This record gives sequence, structure tokens and C-alpha cells, in this order.
Amino acid sequence: MRVGVVTFPGTLDDQDAARALRLAGAEAVPLWHADHDLKGVDAVFLPGGFSYGDYLRCGAISRFAPLMTELVPAAQAGLPMLGTCNGFQILCEAHLLPGALVRNAGLHYVCRDQRIRVDNASTAWTTDFAEGQEITLPVKHGEGRYVADAETLAELEASGRVVFRYAGSNPNGSLNDIAGITNEAGNVVGLMPHPEHAVEELTGAPGVDGRGFFSSIVRKLVNA
Repeated sequence: MRVGVVTFPGTLDDQDAARALRLAGAEAVPLWHADHDLKGVDAVFLPGGFSYGDYLRCGAISRFAPLMTELVPAAQAGLPMLGTCNGFQILCEAHLLPGALVRNAGLHYVCRDQRIRVDNASTAWTTDFAEGQEITLPVKHGEGRYVADAETLAELEASGRVVFRYAGSNPNGSLNDIAGITNEAGNVVGLMPHPEHAVEELTGAPGVDGRGFFSSIVRKLVNA
């Protein structure tokens, strides 16, 4: 159970991601943005931060990193992949997920604990949740408002590809309260909240609701 953790220049949460994976029983394998080697990993985590300083658009430069020439075809072939915050933005820029993340409504940076609802518990990263379950995860972003054209939104809704929605309040103005989505195959998931920051009781609020992401992928890999 080897899960790659990608580091771009400006990535902030790679060590948190690696720790969350280790706590779930997986081996966290560092993957450097400038390499062409996935090191035989069984899944990949693209963590949050400000890759390449978020110049142009968030994730726009990361889309062209050498490692992405390996990650994109691997994801298209079924490799499980999770992108959180900046990782979600990169997945959209790489067209592994539809839509885009733009400036928050009101143009304010948001940093708080946020309730989200699980709407799809059948992806590679969500099987240890129940559909309709509400969990609390931290959010910390300035460009997290999910947008897509009407046709894309309708397709996401009709096919059950909205994985998470903001519950109680919408911190950034995302269309349809969307907090996270998946691709058609269910192996690629992107979301703005940070499950890697909610895996240890030692840190207090928001608790350990993020553990389900990592236990889900470990269970899938064990049973593969």
C-alpha cells in the first residue's frame, strides 16, 4: 500500500498528507514535481499549498510539471488519485476533473472548520463514509469557488459525481454548494477541504473526520 505524495514548489501540506497516510497504515512515497517517476505507487495524493506561487491561476503552472506527464495517463488508466485544495485546482487544470476553482465570493480568504455532506460514498476515497453523512474538515483558501457551465453541472448531478457539498453554509459561493467531485470512473476525487488536517485527536477540533479518506483508500488497495 504505497501512496505517492506530490510536492511542487510552494506545496504546504505534503508532510501532513504523508502523516495521515502513515496513520492509516499506508507507506507515503515522496514524488517530486520535476521527476518522471511514479515509483510504482498504488495511489497518489496531491496536497494543498500554493504551487509555483499560484501565478497565472492556481494550479495552472503545475499542470505542465514533468511529473504530470506521468500522473495524467496513470489517472486515466485507473490509478486512484486525491487532490485537496490546490491539488483539486491542479486536477481541474489538468482536465482530470471538469470545471474550475475561482476567487471566493466576496473575495475574502476563508480559514475555518466547515461542515460538509457526503453525497457519494462509492469512490476509491470515500467508501468508509455513509451517503448523507456530515463531517467537519478545515478549509483554507482564497480561490475555492467551484464553477462549471450548466451542461457540466447537470451531468455531474445526474451521474452522482458530486461527492461532497457544503452543509449549513457555503464558505466560497461554489455553485450547487459543491465542495468536491469525482471523475466518471470514481478513482479521481478533488475537494477543497483538508482531510489531512483532521486525523488526530491531539489537534482538537475539528476532530478525526478526515480519517475516512485514508482508511478508504487503504481498504481498497488491500482488497484489490
